[in-house]
Amino acid sequence: MNDHRTFSFEFPARIEFGAGVVARLGQFVRSLDSDRVLIVTDPGLVEAGIVERITSVLDGAGIDHLVFQDIESEPDARSVHAAVDLYRSEKCSSIVAVGGGSALDAGKAVSVMATNPGHIRDYAGLGLVRKAGVPFIAVPTTAGTGSEGTIWAVISEKDRADKYGVGSSYLVPRLAVCDPDLTLTLPQRVTALTGIDAMSHAMESYINKATQPISEALSEQSMRLVARSLRKAVFAGDTVAARSDMLLASTMAAMAFNSTRLGIAHALAMPLGAQAKIPHADVIAVLMPPVLRFNMVANLEKFARIAEIFGASTTGLPLRLAAERGIEAVEQLIGDVAPPAKLSDWGVKEAHLPAYAEAGMQTGNIPVNPRTPRAEDLVAIMRDCL
Repeated sequence: MNDHRTFSFEFPARIEFGAGVVARLGQFVRSLDSDRVLIVTDPGLVEAGIVERITSVLDGAGIDHLVFQDIESEPDARSVHAAVDLYRSEKCSSIVAVGGGSALDAGKAVSVMATNPGHIRDYAGLGLVRKAGVPFIAVPTTAGTGSEGTIWAVISEKDRADKYGVGSSYLVPRLAVCDPDLTLTLPQRVTALTGIDAMSHAMESYINKATQPISEALSEQSMRLVARSLRKAVFAGDTVAARSDMLLASTMAAMAFNSTRLGIAHALAMPLGAQAKIPHADVIAVLMPPVLRFNMVANLEKFARIAEIFGASTTGLPLRLAAERGIEAVEQLIGDVAPPAKLSDWGVKEAHLPAYAEAGMQTGNIPVNPRTPRAEDLVAIMRDCL
């Protein structure tokens, strides 16, 4: 655990949270002195009618708008730059990104590339974006990535089998409009996987070396909300209270890892996503149990606390056994809501693992992981998931 003598915490985003709050979107756009909005989203949300809910609110407020809907899962740089071209040619004055992590990350990238030169890959890494982006509002429709409140956007270049993170305070939306009503129609498996992703954010932030008092408090509360409501959100998806818990859990977990980063699961998710083409939340669901088992010995106290948060009885148990109960509780939750597949289901083979491990070792999540791994440790973790 961090000794708490020195730490930094920054969270510049404004959040408007609550059922029905999206009805005030026109008011929020007006507060940005904007009268022409580019909505960045994906085709599924257009088909599901979610985007129409957004455009009708803007219509009611008399705000001109157009829709860019060509954002794919794991957003590609080509889509980002196409949206930038549309933003400029149509003389828009703000961006509203609507969707899950892919749409929100794309919206962030569009915002900064509208004011910065070059290609989005030029800004891969932390703190390289030179200028603030154009006014940007994030409207999440899933409860998982927490992208509405982070400094990060993850962008792919599928023709290069590449995936990278762009990190800058300039990427944080001016406003996050978090309305749990927009998540009520999410399918069960999407609800489950995005919820597992949110849980992993809270958990990896909570146990890593960069943990500090504010992030710990956010992570603990996020995990409590997941423990209380993920099963209900999956299996009784029209329960607004459960959906609200999960959206808040996602946002709070993102607030936590914004300052601490994450760990091995997210380090490996980058190459497995880019090269094996495995969706991010699926990777996380597969990797989390063996990652937790690897990390447990480095922070038994935190794992015992996780056991308590997830409702496991630890009374009278030695510390190590209590810590193991924490892992068991997390495995049970994952198994209940979304029994994970295996990496081999996506074509991953033993021969691929060393290259994925080496790529994972290069990410910024490795230095903060609670137990310092070697490349062969990452290989062993992935082998356990084949």
